[in-house]
Amino acid sequence: MTDPVFVSSRDNALLKELRKLSQDNTAYRKAGRFWVEGDHLCRAALERGVQPAVAVYGESFWAQVQGPLADVAGKKVVVPDALFRDISGLESPASVGFVLDLPAEQSLDAHAATVILDRVQDAGNVGSILRSAGAFGFRQVLALKGTAALWSPKVLRAGMGAHFALRIIEGADLQALASGYAGRILATSVKEGTAVFDADLTGDVALLFGNEGAGLTAAMTGLAHQTVHIPMPGKTESLNVG
Repeated sequence: MTDPVFVSSRDNALLKELRKLSQDNTAYRKAGRFWVEGDHLCRAALERGVQPAVAVYGESFWAQVQGPLADVAGKKVVVPDALFRDISGLESPASVGFVLDLPAEQSLDAHAATVILDRVQDAGNVGSILRSAGAFGFRQVLALKGTAALWSPKVLRAGMGAHFALRIIEGADLQALASGYAGRILATSVKEGTAVFDADLTGDVALLFGNEGAGLTAAMTGLAHQTVHIPMPGKTESLNVG
């Protein structure tokens, strides 16, 4: 186990980078790495075999940490608790965070159970969809331009570790999807099409989810082999896309 480096200057180059990664939704694209914070997300990364490039601890947390969170590979940095709060994007900082390398660009898996996001803009919705996708056995998520940044701090928190179990493709190309996916594509709608309980969801299937207000574009709907909806006998107008 390597010894940690103690950093106490707010102007340290690493801490400046961490503030940007934790507070700027798209900073990860330029940096090529992203920030996760808190016991749950850090452990989720380790459980999937993802080792941090840098592990950062608040001083009080480091004094008592044991087990996998303490025995990570790579660089370890300890900062005063006040500096960790300055880095953190949370109202109640968790005092442990990892800088993780952004996964290499992925190509489309033509046969994977897939979720496709068409301009879903709310970070909470996107994270919730990723979490549900992982829970139900989907292995791939494609995001078209206009969708919330998938590796942003808010989406990562809402995903609760689902990112580490999914094949994630940002900026997916509509034409590549149309020609490259071998399975059936199902568009989701508020009211149109077949009730999802009556639809055949076996085999290679991709589900299309559209923007919170406008729904799917005509181009995306045109790719679909079928449209499905969730029957809602109650009085609520519609369900949140998440």
